[in-house]
Amino acid sequence: MLFTSYSVVLCFVQCKIIPGSMPLPVLRKKGDIILGGLFSLHDTVAEDSHALFCSKFKLLQPSSSRFNFRTFRWMQTMIFAVEEINKAGQLLPNITLGYHIYDSCSTPHQALKAAMELMGAGESYGLRDGTQSKDSCNWTVPVSYFSSCACLSDKKEFPAFLRTMPSDFFQVNALVQLVKHFGWTWVGVIAGDDDYGRQGAQLFVRKLGACIAVHEIIPKNRAQTAISSIVSKTHLSGAQVILVFAVEQDAAALFDEALRVGLFGIHWLASEAWSTAAVLSSPKKYHHILQGSMGFAIRKAQIPGLQDFLLHFNPTTTDALNDPFLISFWEEMFQCSLSVQIDGQENNVEGKPLCSGAEELQNVTNIYSDVSQLRISYNVYKAVYAIAHALKAMRSCVKGKGPFPLQACPDKDNIQPWQVISYMRSNSGQINKNSNAIECMRCLPEFWSSADRTACIPKEEEFLSFCDIMGITLMVISLIGFFFTCVVVFIFRCHRATPIVRANNSELSFLLLFSLTLCFLCSLTFIGRPSEWSCMLRHTAFAITFVLCISCILGKTVVVLMAFKATLPGRNVMKWFGPAQQRAIIICCTLVQVILCTVWLLVAPPSPRQLMPRESAIVILLCDEGSGVAFALVLGYIGLLAGLCLVLAFLARKLPGNFNEARLITFSMLIFCAVWLAFVPAYISSPGKYATVTEVFAILASSYGLLGCIFAPKCYIILLRPKKNTKKHLMSKVSSDKF
Repeated sequence: MLFTSYSVVLCFVQCKIIPGSMPLPVLRKKGDIILGGLFSLHDTVAEDSHALFCSKFKLLQPSSSRFNFRTFRWMQTMIFAVEEINKAGQLLPNITLGYHIYDSCSTPHQALKAAMELMGAGESYGLRDGTQSKDSCNWTVPVSYFSSCACLSDKKEFPAFLRTMPSDFFQVNALVQLVKHFGWTWVGVIAGDDDYGRQGAQLFVRKLGACIAVHEIIPKNRAQTAISSIVSKTHLSGAQVILVFAVEQDAAALFDEALRVGLFGIHWLASEAWSTAAVLSSPKKYHHILQGSMGFAIRKAQIPGLQDFLLHFNPTTTDALNDPFLISFWEEMFQCSLSVQIDGQENNVEGKPLCSGAEELQNVTNIYSDVSQLRISYNVYKAVYAIAHALKAMRSCVKGKGPFPLQACPDKDNIQPWQVISYMRSNSGQINKNSNAIECMRCLPEFWSSADRTACIPKEEEFLSFCDIMGITLMVISLIGFFFTCVVVFIFRCHRATPIVRANNSELSFLLLFSLTLCFLCSLTFIGRPSEWSCMLRHTAFAITFVLCISCILGKTVVVLMAFKATLPGRNVMKWFGPAQQRAIIICCTLVQVILCTVWLLVAPPSPRQLMPRESAIVILLCDEGSGVAFALVLGYIGLLAGLCLVLAFLARKLPGNFNEARLITFSMLIFCAVWLAFVPAYISSPGKYATVTEVFAILASSYGLLGCIFAPKCYIILLRPKKNTKKHLMSKVSSDKF
């Protein structure tokens, strides 16, 4: 892991406890998943032969350190975001986030040491249940909230690096345009001695394409002689415009020296690292030299609830012994000494009154409590939530649809950092047009980045195709059903003069068989690439053919019921249910569905639709119903007719007769209703093409149910039990029951 600034990184960390020795200053909170954080809370450090420690932790004099209220607010924002996620419980239910937060002390050595502890490559320590321990952590996911170096956009060199901070590439372009706009031709550049300062300054010089009056580097030790030399060269250059491309601490050291020697009349251009920092928010100190300064800042935002959280932070609500940063913050804020016991010695700095612990942050106005310019704080906030959303996506992974080989999902009980970064990248990682490009461009929704991330390629289209296994299977099942129906038609045609075919209106039987062939064939319209015509055809053809089918069954059921009623003495009801009346029932019932479908097609017809989730490499092609109300009406009408058939058939199931067709209709309608009742929730919950598969399955299952229950017993008698296919046998049960 590489860090180009010293207070830049939030990490996803997984740690295991190993007994160890003395810890570095770290603020800990237990949790199921630990986030690591690095913040430059102090501007200087004290060094001994064993380690680097921040000044207050080693009880040095205040003159040796400068506590940074701005970065302390950033740290508090991370804690606020973690606690907000934990309290809400909606983003990560049953999961608690914790944190390990280190002070990088504005030095590469300390930042690297803390980062190595987070990664487990160095010695990392923690306090657990009152005992000291050493943490050995797995590989981490760096998410920077402050690193803007354009070099970090090279994903080949830094594949695991993510950030919520814009690249310097953009602000350098803006700074160059600013200089050209005002016609400044004699410009100086002063940079910090780090990748942020050096590369940002070099990028500016290269893009400006003009002579540079002075180009100096602020050393990280901020030695007085070196900075004095920089100020002297700046004055001698005669440049009236100086760009300072450095972090806040380096800029402050430069301005302290400029103020000491009285370097006035310079238009300072600020990089975003210090343009909104405390350097400019202290007008009493730097007013005379920074008046008229200009710079660019990243976007600001509001974080509801943050100010209350910041102002309610105090020693009475925080464990001072377990918070290594509280003492420095409180004493610097109120210029008093917070007396606590550390290693048996009282911590009290000479010359300062004791803090009561009851001081109120509401009474102090400074950059810590100022939430009107939340910029980097908002980056921290976004970084925490970016990791949380990636964790949520991981825990919501559906088996067989995961992003890993063989579409596997991560182990929810053993989440690895490399898996988190995979999910975070899938939310857009974007392409570089060439391997040396500084910035990525986002692909359009219908495109996906290539394997080497140098081009946008069309996403793979997903729909129920005639070429995939599922489509082929459904097509074969549909054609088999069509074939069986044709076989039944042939059998009935050859034996049309037999009693079992002629019973209960053979015309209705042939019409029912015709409608069943259409039902099997209409399922084929659901397979293939959706188009305007196929979308309109598949839903309307299905709706009308099924109503025709159910209408035929309804006509047969009514005939069966009325036929046995007509055998009672004095009854002559069959004249009202002859062939003409049966045709009228079928025509009227089907006409209602035709009208519904016609209105549907005229008002809001079904149409092809594309679903293009950014986190997926596929485009889902499907048919949108157009009008959900119309779709519900046609399904509801089919259900109404099916329910009526079921009730009438159930009433006629015990009527006399060796062959009572009402029993067969009852079984067929039970299957039909069961299939379509199960279809509704399955259809609603099925994603993408699987919703289409569910609908085709329902059509085929109900069609097979009708064909098998109504016609299979008849074919069995015709082909294998011809002795029962006589009028005498069919009527014998009726005659015996009458007498």
